[in-house]
Amino acid sequence: MLKDPSCKYLTSEIINLPERTWVNKTLNHPPIWLSTDLRDGNQSLFNPMSVEVKTKFYKELITVGLKEIEIGFPAASDIDYKFMRKLIEEDLIPDDVTIMIMTQARQDLILKTVEAARGCKRVIVHIYNATAPAWRDIVFRMSIDQVMDLVATQVNYLKQLTDRIPETKWILQYSPETFSSTEPEVALEACNTAIKAWMVNFERQIIINLPTTVENTTPNVFADRIEWISNRLQQRENVILSVHPHNDRGTGVATAELALLAGAQRVEGCLFGNGERCGNVDLVTLALNLYTQGVNPELDFSNINQTAKIVEEATQLPIHPRHPYVGDLVFTAFSGSHQDAIKKGFEYQQGKSIWSVPYLPIDPSDLGRSYANIIRVNSQSGKGGIAYIMKNNYGITMPRRMQVEFSSLIQQEVDSSETEMQPEKIWDLFEKTYFNYQADNQSIVNYLSHKTENVNLDKNIKINLELCVNNKIVNLVGCGNGTLDAAVNALHNQLQIISYEEKSLSSGADAYAIAIIECQHSLTNETKFGVGKHSDITIASLLALVNVSKRLLILPNK
Repeated sequence: MLKDPSCKYLTSEIINLPERTWVNKTLNHPPIWLSTDLRDGNQSLFNPMSVEVKTKFYKELITVGLKEIEIGFPAASDIDYKFMRKLIEEDLIPDDVTIMIMTQARQDLILKTVEAARGCKRVIVHIYNATAPAWRDIVFRMSIDQVMDLVATQVNYLKQLTDRIPETKWILQYSPETFSSTEPEVALEACNTAIKAWMVNFERQIIINLPTTVENTTPNVFADRIEWISNRLQQRENVILSVHPHNDRGTGVATAELALLAGAQRVEGCLFGNGERCGNVDLVTLALNLYTQGVNPELDFSNINQTAKIVEEATQLPIHPRHPYVGDLVFTAFSGSHQDAIKKGFEYQQGKSIWSVPYLPIDPSDLGRSYANIIRVNSQSGKGGIAYIMKNNYGITMPRRMQVEFSSLIQQEVDSSETEMQPEKIWDLFEKTYFNYQADNQSIVNYLSHKTENVNLDKNIKINLELCVNNKIVNLVGCGNGTLDAAVNALHNQLQIISYEEKSLSSGADAYAIAIIECQHSLTNETKFGVGKHSDITIASLLALVNVSKRLLILPNK
């Protein structure tokens, strides 16, 4: 890299715009959306879409709520021509949807484009020509006057052709390709030339589309250009001002948002940012950015996973796991502090209407996504995340001290494996630790049955506890002021209950209860937890007690 890149690369021209207003505005309504997935997105693929694939993609765009869809370049592509005819002849265009087809500013291509659209009720014809100096001077060797003559001639030719087909509502979209690299005065002249040639009025509107083509300015500079040209377009009240950002600088979304503040009314882009080079602006991100600010984007991504699946199948390109709103990892937290904050946020959110969960700018359920993978566990995770998984996936709310105890066991596992620990593995470790604990060289102890009877006022419960110890039946007897106290005395007097919790995990005929017991060894002062699960809460409690006694190595001595 050069130590002084300014000797090779020029800074973008900045417009002197002291009267700019966009910096004080707020986005409070959606733009007109146009999907160019089937045109700009398609032409960037290794394997362009077939008619069948385009049809499936097109139907998903309609399901999402797109009302303007650019379907291709029928004058240059036989597939695009056939697709356009299929949509018309099979009546696949809803009354509230407008198809757009593209053509260069050449008479032969314009003629074929109009032919492709015969029978369509309403159609946008998109004419473009390059206007920036590098293209004028190097590619096409045209003067500015020649560029303007080209625009006037070809737009007028389209008008003459379409005037002969009044049964179709024809709308012109004109794009000065490479707008962001074009001198503002030249771009303005080209746009006003198209407006004049199309003879724009209230009944005959036009879309002026300003593409970045190759993104080469900061978003604020682009916004200045948009406001400058918006204030100088002829017939402005009859012009729909559109932008077509690309993402070469990684700021396509910001460019689009600032352009809307600056006067743009319409945005062209692709779902999930597909397109040439670094892609078109991402319509999903734009729409959901509005949504998270309380603005209805008028696009429906309630089943975003399905939309993503269709797009991935059509483009044969994977969506990045950290892609905003839809990536597999965007609602996932590995960090322990983040997990704890999210867990507390969900608990706080219960019963509240305004969304306020730390680290989650949007409720995943609004997009048809589950909470299952919000918190995932690796070496960076903490007790809060593990507790969340146990509660969310398995319905078990662990006491705080139990969270600390269990998270240390998880940490040992992930540190040794150096990999993420899936919820199923977490559950397996939980079961092994709290339900079925078995230390090396320890007797195998299992609960079999119990009977209780009242005895006296001081020690009013007597329990006969039947266990299986190393495949032998052992009967233990104990008395206490309750079933658990009696069971403790039957097992060993070195066991002391610190805390006890019970909870029903289901309802109906198949309901079962969970009991969590924390006990302390009276000699070592060591504390551990045990868990029991059974349809009978008393049996669940006894199972928990037996399990924790095994963990504390307090075993029946009879």
